[in-house]
Amino acid sequence: MIYTVTLNPSIDYVINLEHLKTGCINRVKSENVYPGGKGINVSRILKNLGYDNVATGFVSNFTGDFIKNSLSEMNIKSDFIQLDNGFTRINVKIKSDEETEINGGGPDISDEKIEELFDKLTKLREDDILILAGSIPSTLKEDLYEKIMVHVKEQKVKVIVDATKNLLLNVLKYNPFLIKPNNHELEEIFNVKLNNQSDIITYAKKLQEMGARNVLVSMGKDGALLLTEDKEVYSSNVPKGNVINSVGAGDSMVAGFVSGYLSSNSYKEALRLGTASGSATAFSSDLATREFIDKLIKEINVEGEIKHENSRLNR
Repeated sequence: MIYTVTLNPSIDYVINLEHLKTGCINRVKSENVYPGGKGINVSRILKNLGYDNVATGFVSNFTGDFIKNSLSEMNIKSDFIQLDNGFTRINVKIKSDEETEINGGGPDISDEKIEELFDKLTKLREDDILILAGSIPSTLKEDLYEKIMVHVKEQKVKVIVDATKNLLLNVLKYNPFLIKPNNHELEEIFNVKLNNQSDIITYAKKLQEMGARNVLVSMGKDGALLLTEDKEVYSSNVPKGNVINSVGAGDSMVAGFVSGYLSSNSYKEALRLGTASGSATAFSSDLATREFIDKLIKEINVEGEIKHENSRLNR
């Protein structure tokens, strides 16, 4: 079974305006409400691609009920921990002349509730996949992902981590199965400017040297790179299309990668489906449908080993 963890899920309230004017009343052209959070996005795409999974994390109050009910309507299993205080956050995403986001804070999570999560994760087994996605609420310690990986280590679960900065760096020593930084996050991690694909490969390899088994780097319009535990390096293009939605594209790539890997046992095919899934969401108003992903995958070309002798660390 695949499990996704979203520590701070949200209701995403997405509104469209002609123009956003501060200090006065703005009339909405259209509006939609979705269950949000990176792990939940992964769960939704996995389901669209035909893979059952269980979404877990923390929810609270009436907004938390919306998350659970929405996933139930999508036939996605959930096993959330109910908090006793606050409410699951609401994130407002305004699409106008510019895209603006106002993200809520979320409720406090007690040590007792964290222990409940650990108890649930104890049930995972060797064939399971655990996806840790997104940031950690400010009320929690930054080492939570590390503790989770230590907790499931003996169960030999494949752990995928999609996080940034120290959250990502601190788990590498526990050998996650896959990590997915984008090229900008890679620059931020190593405090460098990456000028070309060769540079990106060099620093992605450093993440492998630090412990990651597989490194998937999304690069926007420039496609994606995958460095595998078998020392292979693959690159993919992206299909043509208009980007209308930046929310959930990276999460969709993770879900597509997992689906592709499980269906083919091939990293090359995992990259192909991951790239198609991420692109399909970027070209959609909501997360991608299976039909759209199947259409775009025909436009994805994956190439094998890339030569990078001229990368900056080899100069």
